[in-house]
Amino acid sequence: MSQATVIEISIAAMKVALMLAAPVLIATMVVGVLISILQAATQIQEMTITFVPKMIVAAIVLVVLGPWMIRMLVNFTLQLYGNIPSFIR
Repeated sequence: MSQATVIEISIAAMKVALMLAAPVLIATMVVGVLISILQAATQIQEMTITFVPKMIVAAIVLVVLGPWMIRMLVNFTLQLYGNIPSFIR
């Protein structure tokens, strides 16, 4: 296996990881910013208020997009396993 092949596989794995993590990260970030704006407007400075809504949003995103995430991960794994013979050459 050449260095170019290893780099290509690594880049593809990072792309898949980014695509899997992005929906949850973006949703929790948006909720965090909205709650921070609400806290600033109401002058409530409790640090634990942001935790529960972020966890709820993360769980909802995982339930809604979970099948897509699993499908993407399975397709990447199958593609990787299918290319094993070409990696050996």
